[in-house]
Amino acid sequence: MIFAVWIPLLVPFLAVPAARRLAEALPPRPAAWLLAVASTGLALCSAAALGLLALAGALRLPFVAALGHLVTPLDEVPGAIALPAACAATALLALCGLALIRTARRQLGEVRAARRSLAPATGELAVVRDPSPYAYALPGRPDRIVVTTGMLRALEPAEREALFAHERAHLRGRHHLFLAAAELAAHLHPSLRSLRAPLAYALERCADEAAARAVGDRRLAARAIGRAALAGRAGAPAVPRAALAVAAGPVPRRVAALLDRRPAGAPLRSRGARLVAAALLACLCASAVSAVEAAADLHGGIETAQGED
Repeated sequence: MIFAVWIPLLVPFLAVPAARRLAEALPPRPAAWLLAVASTGLALCSAAALGLLALAGALRLPFVAALGHLVTPLDEVPGAIALPAACAATALLALCGLALIRTARRQLGEVRAARRSLAPATGELAVVRDPSPYAYALPGRPDRIVVTTGMLRALEPAEREALFAHERAHLRGRHHLFLAAAELAAHLHPSLRSLRAPLAYALERCADEAAARAVGDRRLAARAIGRAALAGRAGAPAVPRAALAVAAGPVPRRVAALLDRRPAGAPLRSRGARLVAAALLACLCASAVSAVEAAADLHGGIETAQGED
């Protein structure tokens, strides 16, 4: 366990650059899934490693050992590092847990406050009388597309349809859950914070492509996104972090991607891309296998300390 337990804590520093590089070579939807799964998987493995370190150290305390019916000392982790590592792991887990709870409560509170500010649901579209031009997809029951009168005035009728299709794609794809997973994973390992921005971009690109398909005109979708972003610079109120706004992310890059007639993303045909994919898969497997191996070693050490054969 002493070696395996550290691998899930170190692997994310290697896996994150590979995930970002690979996401750039994929179409938007697979890229979003890749980044969400990678961040969630790496976060869970690192949290499991911290939990194992905390448990291994705690079992060296007499009252905890008595609760576990240990008749001999647990020797899975050397005594010189067992308690310091357990204290550090426990502190980190506590801080991560508090941050997770605080973030979840804040985001839920923002969504509830935004929903309370809207008129009772009479349909998917919620028009807010506000000269500030902004629009976003608000998840909930039911899902709502929030748009202000200022944004409606800033766009032509055809562009409004592209805007609604964009926000509708966010709601149907449950993109807020992807963002929530990345947000929570970022609290469990510092290196995973750098996956939030590329994930948000991939989700916006997914909605951009859906809008282009819905209106049947990529140039119209690009123009709608560009004009909505320019109008939104006039100043918009704080949008809930769980909501997705049409003007989010690097808009010029998104517009350029829509105007590019080539398919979104590129298949993994290059040798470099395949090597990056293999490296990322190896990192994910190494993290998961090491966490399982460390857990198995600790379980075996506990049985030995309990005097079981």
